Amino acid sequence: MNERVKKMLEYNRVFVDNELYSKYATSKFPDRKIAILACMDTRMTELLPAALGFKNGDVKMIKNAGGQISHPYGSVIYSLLVAIYELGVDTILVIGHDDCGVQVLDGEAMVEKMKAKGISQEALEKVERNHRNPIEWLTGFGDVCLAVGKTVEIIHTHPLIHSGVEVYGFVMNPETGEVREV
Repeated sequence: MNERVKKMLEYNRVFVDNELYSKYATSKFPDRKIAILACMDTRMTELLPAALGFKNGDVKMIKNAGGQISHPYGSVIYSLLVAIYELGVDTILVIGHDDCGVQVLDGEAMVEKMKAKGISQEALEKVERNHRNPIEWLTGFGDVCLAVGKTVEIIHTHPLIHSGVEVYGFVMNPETGEVREV
């Protein structure tokens, strides 16, 4: 186990032993009935909830690279369906951000990095046979507003999400926390 993980586990023991968890107590149901799909960017970890006035227990937070839906029946939609039908969510916010690394992601360069780390051509071909072309799949989305709009549209028109669910799209400035509607 590497040192970063060891330090994390040491901290966790202190956290539990000193009952520091008590200030985070809440239920599994989001108090504000909101689910947020956002980018996993480290700048957004604390900034996003702080800038929108959310505290622990207010919302369901789903984070991935780019804050987008790459498959209409994948894990993001699955999470949203659970949030809606099991946890009472009635509003979904898709929040992208300026200066997102996924915007400019170079699929060819990423595939080359994979090969340099030992990923075989056979593995890449298997991905293409079972999913899609890895280079296309791993290429960035360009315009963040268009990407947020596309994700909002996928959610809004999904056959398993009822018409009573409100869906909104926003782009956040990762330095100031300012949001603008898409």
